[in-house]
Amino acid sequence: MANGESLFGIHGTALTLRSQRLNLLASNIANAATPGYRARDIDFDRAMSLASRGYSADRAAGEAVAWRVPITPSIDGNTVELSTEQTLFAENAMQYRTTLAFLEGRISTIRRALKGE
Repeated sequence: MANGESLFGIHGTALTLRSQRLNLLASNIANAATPGYRARDIDFDRAMSLASRGYSADRAAGEAVAWRVPITPSIDGNTVELSTEQTLFAENAMQYRTTLAFLEGRISTIRRALKGE
């Protein structure tokens, strides 16, 4: 177990996974008009399960990446559904900020303890 993991628990890993998912969803959005582009996503619950069993965040994310199955397939082979991607991006961004706020609170508590407050 890494020092950061013992200090922040699984929340540090969650933040890393959320960040990686944001990047993947942003890539999907950026390629919404690219013929043949296949949208991908990270199954966050699966990635967290793998991380809790000892996988690194990077390996867990890699194992939990899957191709998105479109509701309405595009004629040009692109599987990005912009509204779906934007909604998932916004939800994940909110969850990222929530995890970050929790970690900032934890760091603040540790700082106060070190200062003897």
